[in-house]
Amino acid sequence: MNSLDYMPFVHKHLIDRGTSFKRHFCTTALCCPSRVTLWTGKAAHNTNVTNVVPPYGGYPKFVSQGLNDKYLPVWLQESGYNTYYTGKLFNAHSVDNYHSPHAAGWTASDFLLDPFTYSYENSTYSRNQGPPVSFEGQHSVDVLAGKALGFLDEAIKANKPFFLGVAPVSPHANLWSPAFKDGNHSDLEDIDFSPPVPAARHAHLFKDFKVPRTANFNPDKPSGASWIRKLQKQSQATVDYNDHFYRQRLRTLQSVDEIVDSIVRRLDGHRMLDNTYIIYTTDNGYHIGQHRMQPAKQCSFEEDINIPLIIRGPGVPEKSTSGIITTHTDLAPTLLEIAGAPLRGDFDGLAIPLTESGLFEASETRHEHVTVEHWGFASNEGQVLDSYPRLHMNNTYKALRVISKSYDLHYQVWCNNERELHDLTTDPGQMINLLHPDEKAPETISGRPLDKVVARLDSLLFVLKSCKVETCIHPWRALHPAGNVESLRDALSPHFDPFYEEKSRKIEFDRCEMGFLLDAEGPQFQHDNLLSSFDPKWHEWT
Repeated sequence: MNSLDYMPFVHKHLIDRGTSFKRHFCTTALCCPSRVTLWTGKAAHNTNVTNVVPPYGGYPKFVSQGLNDKYLPVWLQESGYNTYYTGKLFNAHSVDNYHSPHAAGWTASDFLLDPFTYSYENSTYSRNQGPPVSFEGQHSVDVLAGKALGFLDEAIKANKPFFLGVAPVSPHANLWSPAFKDGNHSDLEDIDFSPPVPAARHAHLFKDFKVPRTANFNPDKPSGASWIRKLQKQSQATVDYNDHFYRQRLRTLQSVDEIVDSIVRRLDGHRMLDNTYIIYTTDNGYHIGQHRMQPAKQCSFEEDINIPLIIRGPGVPEKSTSGIITTHTDLAPTLLEIAGAPLRGDFDGLAIPLTESGLFEASETRHEHVTVEHWGFASNEGQVLDSYPRLHMNNTYKALRVISKSYDLHYQVWCNNERELHDLTTDPGQMINLLHPDEKAPETISGRPLDKVVARLDSLLFVLKSCKVETCIHPWRALHPAGNVESLRDALSPHFDPFYEEKSRKIEFDRCEMGFLLDAEGPQFQHDNLLSSFDPKWHEWT
């Protein structure tokens, strides 16, 4: 929602001095699963961390899946780096379990802890595995800023290569429950969600700003599928509240912008700036009013998944924008490559090229797809209404984006097996679900009949929903082992019509669940040799 337009220091220090990746995506639009993907280089269906709280997500799930010694800071330390971190690490990383066990891999750390993570004026941190300390009455992001600069000074003084992670809570909604006062937790439906709380110095900014009135903002007609298509048009009172929510997000982001400035200036003062890579991103996007939805994330619309990624550093082109496809699965291999560390053989992503020549080559050869997945509920972080509860419980789906010079598609299959297809070339707001009976669909996309395109997308998503490593990066090679298909454009050749129409397997769910349960996920391309889901002579068709 154009938030970067209102962050002048991000522009000055990062966008103008680095490369912006305009087609960067999170693969799960929810904080904890997305963070685990970022740290491990694996899609959520391969980490099995698929929610923000147990039993399907959160820090306890991260630990139980054996990931506490198999993520980025551990690998960086093995390669000779000191590692520092302050801010939110994971959801359900709390005052009760921060030491059971301690998060591995950090030379020094100062973690925000639940249930106070999203309390802007009552945060609690644990420094270097010590007991929780409350900072009630101080703004959480200002507290974090001081900790980040302190770790930066410590890292530089150590005279070793270092990694510093800084994770402010802004611009998340403010969360509070009476139970939090004593360090206890609450059910999500009992928590009070309110707009983000800016620092006092920023509270007067953006007085008349409103959520951008794009074509998909509180539209007159419904869109999408499943629970989204049933939503009512928002009242003016709700729109006014959501505009306020948007302004509060912009205001809280000013503190993040100041952190960027202070870190860059501190690096420059130490004469370290020119030898340091700085990466700016987030764990998920956000919607406010688009498709009639209340403030939240967890969908596969562009607002939720197409997120900032800006990188500056030695050899990185300045004031440059790249259109290559990148995702959070690519960040761990990218950072290991920067560090000169060996890449692991179980990554579901590819290192992102950071030189002009590498970016040019990737623009010609890199894959064009993004895998998106989600399980469980969709939250409402705004006002609870009679027509819009705190939680919608049926928000499990698999989706993909396929983007090239000649097509720009979004395809999704819900756990109730409803389907969506959007052509963003003609419908950038994703208002027209081409597979819904109420919509008039075009006869062709990219010069091929619509049903032929859908057949390819369905088979591609069938591979990606359970992909591992190579099949996540090059899924067409799994469908066409002869190596003669690398893109949707290749697969749309009429030569392959019989295979996709008669021999391939459609993606489907057996039932909706709150987390990743294999027996609910439907047929899997890579499980118990289910390549036999295809015709026994499938290779002859491809």
